[in-house]
Amino acid sequence: MKTGQNTPIQRYGTVAILLHWVLALAIITAFVVGLTVEDMPLSPSKIKLINWHKWAGVGILALSALRLVWRITHRPPALPGAIEQAMPGWQRTAYHGTHHLMYLLFFVVPLLGWAYSSAKGYPIVWFGVLPLPDLVAPNKELAEVLEEAHGAAAFALMGLVGLHVAAALKHQFIDKDGLLDRMRPGR
Repeated sequence: MKTGQNTPIQRYGTVAILLHWVLALAIITAFVVGLTVEDMPLSPSKIKLINWHKWAGVGILALSALRLVWRITHRPPALPGAIEQAMPGWQRTAYHGTHHLMYLLFFVVPLLGWAYSSAKGYPIVWFGVLPLPDLVAPNKELAEVLEEAHGAAAFALMGLVGLHVAAALKHQFIDKDGLLDRMRPGR
């Protein structure tokens, strides 16, 4: 750590780290599957992937709720003083804003997908076992709007994820301040 401090950086707890990485993997996987099925012709494989995408979305929604409850009940470690002081004001604003927007989109993206599926008239049966209620009545025009909104929100989330990853890599390889160690598993 090259922040001038001799004290170690406070890390997130094991549960927070696990939720972070599982949710990250699920979101990226769901996004890739969503992009993949978009251009596929109708087939049993496409239907299977669409169902996996829906299941992942419901799982992401559940994990996001768990992560938010965990975050509210377990205060995250503060940024080390030297790192926070070295950050220009716009970076601190971007740091907090990006996290808040990502948390918002963790809920918005799957809820829009669920509503789109409902408006399209396709029920969601989580893992083929648990039927979920429709969020809206079938409506072709609404389905088109929700499909666009779901896609736009998903791309916005991926943009924020990219920004988040870029910032983490900047801290790791340019600033060399050890900030990434706060969320790195197994350290």
